[in-house]
Amino acid sequence: MGIYLNPGSSRFEMAVNSEVFVDKTAMVSYLNSCVNTNKRYVSVSRPRRFGKTMAADMVCSYYGRGDGDARALFGGLKVAKTEPVAARSGEARDWDFFLGAFDVVRVTVTEFLEDGEGLREAIECLVDEVTGELMEAYPDVRFGKRVRLHTVMARIHAHTGRRFVIVIDEWDAPMRERPDDEDGQRVYLDFLRDWLKDQPFVALAYMTGILPIKKYGVHSALNMFDEYSMVAPLQLAEYAGFTEREVRELCAGHGRDFSVLREWYAGYEAGGIVPPGEREAPRFSLYAPLSVAKAVSTGKIANYWGGTETYEALAKYIRRDYDGLREKIVLLMDGARLPVNLRTYQNDMTSFKGADDVLALLIHLGYLGWDSREDVAFVPNREVRQIFCDSTNEPSWESTFAAIEASKELVRATIAGEETRVAELLDKAYDCAGNKTYNSEAALSYAVRLAYYAAQKWYTEVVELDSGRGYADVAYLPSPRCPEKPALLVELKWMSDADTALSQIRDRRYHGRLEHYLENLLLVGISYDRDARPGSRGYKRHTCRIERA
Repeated sequence: MGIYLNPGSSRFEMAVNSEVFVDKTAMVSYLNSCVNTNKRYVSVSRPRRFGKTMAADMVCSYYGRGDGDARALFGGLKVAKTEPVAARSGEARDWDFFLGAFDVVRVTVTEFLEDGEGLREAIECLVDEVTGELMEAYPDVRFGKRVRLHTVMARIHAHTGRRFVIVIDEWDAPMRERPDDEDGQRVYLDFLRDWLKDQPFVALAYMTGILPIKKYGVHSALNMFDEYSMVAPLQLAEYAGFTEREVRELCAGHGRDFSVLREWYAGYEAGGIVPPGEREAPRFSLYAPLSVAKAVSTGKIANYWGGTETYEALAKYIRRDYDGLREKIVLLMDGARLPVNLRTYQNDMTSFKGADDVLALLIHLGYLGWDSREDVAFVPNREVRQIFCDSTNEPSWESTFAAIEASKELVRATIAGEETRVAELLDKAYDCAGNKTYNSEAALSYAVRLAYYAAQKWYTEVVELDSGRGYADVAYLPSPRCPEKPALLVELKWMSDADTALSQIRDRRYHGRLEHYLENLLLVGISYDRDARPGSRGYKRHTCRIERA
């Protein structure tokens, strides 16, 4: 056994012998189906505290050559009870077909990131250490003068016919710990590509990290990898965290109250692949493993995320000055499930173009859960909500919280048909925004939609709904989670009156496109009078009329 070459089973054995252990070894059965195929490149991204390193230890222990203890260790675990895997040749491979079959090279990238050194130096150090062990283990191989990691492994493969399982833990550390060194990151990604891509000596490459693979634009230097993330865990969905059944079993075995643990640590969601003959993928409700393990072991329900550093790390991202980010954070804290566009996120810690990119990062960091059926993010549980509360407990957030509460009251008053209250709240929103005039009906639309910002907690906003005879200004359609809410069809008038707005809805049958909601649909007319003056008799800058369709 070496430090990097065939490190053995001792680390995984300690995990198995621990007081709290959840058996995830059935994952090896899926990895076996990837070995020596085009799917042999596996990149797993999960938040901290979600068992990435233990899974890497498991992979090393199972595949590593020369460890006589591995059979006894795995023989009593779930992988030994899995069904044989059918190979391409048609043969049925038992659970131990690849047990101890390969040389394993395991590196933890954080170990090579010394303070004050650049990424080029880190790569050179990694290459020196690993090639040194490989060349010492194979003294009969002629390596030549050009010593590179991929050439050394290629020569070993050519001389012996042996293939390698390569395990890279914390592979994304350069993106997290050297976020501004973009040139160094490119060099690092090119190094990984040259080491691994299309190399015949690779039987399996298994990488773990927090972030998905770094993109430059729409491209990735490591496009040979299949990615299994918190957004799309696919075949590894049930291994992304502790499942509800596993937590129930832990609580039963340790005399703990499952309902309390569920409130504090549940809430992450994961969807697998759609099985043959089925229409929907299985869904898993996941728990953060480290928090559950500590709570089960100690009996103490607490926030186990790691103290002040965690709060400050979250605060650093949610303070960013992107339009709507703070409002989205407050709504998420209030229980909203909000749509997030993940496509523009570049899978790093710095290349943010808007609020959605920040929210995408928070999903991968575990601060937000993700529902792939509706493409919405949410705060998963009480433990994480507490971190958000601590991270927003400063004066700069007070106005955002106040604005969201006013917006929620505006939605409530609209649903209740309180026309005068709606007008008052719109006037207050106008004053708080510091607007002295609306220059057009388009400006009025923007301001009113901003005032109704909290509606997205319960609704999907549709701007300029096509009715066939024109466009209704704004429609709020209840989300599938809130079918009892009425749909809202809002028509705006600048320098006109609210009755005219309602008449336009009916005359042009804007509501005709919402036939599905006709039994629970409110027509809302809102007007703005630029010439109204505060203090004048009967002063109203906004007026409102609300009717049922």
